[in-house]
Amino acid sequence: MAGKPFIIAGGGIGGLAAALGLARKGRASIVLEQASQLGEIGAGIQLGPNAFHCFDYLGVGDEARAGAVYIDRLRLMDGLNGEEICHIPLDEAFRARFKNPYAVVHRADLHGAILDACRAHDLVDLRTSHRVEGYAQDDGAVTVQVAGKDPVKGAALIGADGLNSPVRAQLVGDGDPRVSGHTTYRSVIPTDRMPEDLRWNAATLWAGPKCHIVHYPLKGWEVFNLVVTYHNDVEEAVAGVPVSKDEVRRGFEHIHPRAQQVIEHGQNWKLWVLCDREPIENWVDGRAVLLGDAAHPMLQYMAQGACMAMEDAVCLSEMVATHDDLDAAFEAYRARRVVRTTRVVMGSRLIGEYVYHPAGASAQMRNAIMSARTPDEWYDRLAWLYGGNGLEEG
Repeated sequence: MAGKPFIIAGGGIGGLAAALGLARKGRASIVLEQASQLGEIGAGIQLGPNAFHCFDYLGVGDEARAGAVYIDRLRLMDGLNGEEICHIPLDEAFRARFKNPYAVVHRADLHGAILDACRAHDLVDLRTSHRVEGYAQDDGAVTVQVAGKDPVKGAALIGADGLNSPVRAQLVGDGDPRVSGHTTYRSVIPTDRMPEDLRWNAATLWAGPKCHIVHYPLKGWEVFNLVVTYHNDVEEAVAGVPVSKDEVRRGFEHIHPRAQQVIEHGQNWKLWVLCDREPIENWVDGRAVLLGDAAHPMLQYMAQGACMAMEDAVCLSEMVATHDDLDAAFEAYRARRVVRTTRVVMGSRLIGEYVYHPAGASAQMRNAIMSARTPDEWYDRLAWLYGGNGLEEG
């Protein structure tokens, strides 16, 4: 591995975190981003304590904390009757248990904190307008093909290029992502447009039959992030398409008026059709390895996509630093990450079906079980997730 840079396909949160992690271990990298400038689309993102464990490892803990809003609770509401089902306190007891907070942040602010650290490090070479198309390798190097440009050579290739990863297409060859049939609509509005009786310092989820609504404050309470999702059985994957408010309303006509008003106050709605992939074991092909959504794309329902990508970056950086042999480093990384990320991929599907979207007797069962849990019982159930930092075994 000595003397040659790692090539990283993708300049999103996972790719930049990998570059920063490697740099802090003395390894150079070249980040190839297909867009003409580095940045993040989207709006709010939820960060569990495991994300902050990763920030601290990467040396950007203070910067990540500075842009976050520290909510008081995770709140689950019944979308039909408008009543609270349960909440999980995120107070001092939570922080004491997990050694870090739970927070929400604008995705661009999080990406910017990692990007600034990469730009400040002389071992990270950031290149935009570089779309990776494939790779070739021999015993000593990997050669990455880039659309319309000269190939880029390095010690290894890290495919952090997302849901439709060309690196994964070559490494795994499993075709198109799985379209879930769930459509998410997103909006960000000024706080003064948010209904006063819903301006809660919480990540709030209204659960209803085949739909749910999420809202929480962002950017020092300047805006609220709105995310509404419902099953409309669409079969085509689309992303970031502007839609009318009438289209958004269509999936929520059966929901309690108190929750429906979130849609009425939203503006400039855009839709995303949610996709994931079946979990796989083969993340490695010689000198090529997958990371983040390229390895384990997941539905949004556990709010762990970016967190898992950062954990991957931490783990990969540590394994590269502690193994002299690239094959051993990549295998150790894969072995540590496959089971945990698969648990989150499959858990996200199950939560979407049986916690966020059930109806009738199934919803009544959910309410009875979840309302009966104490804070400590919730913390016990979440310990496997929020206690992680990417370095644990299995």
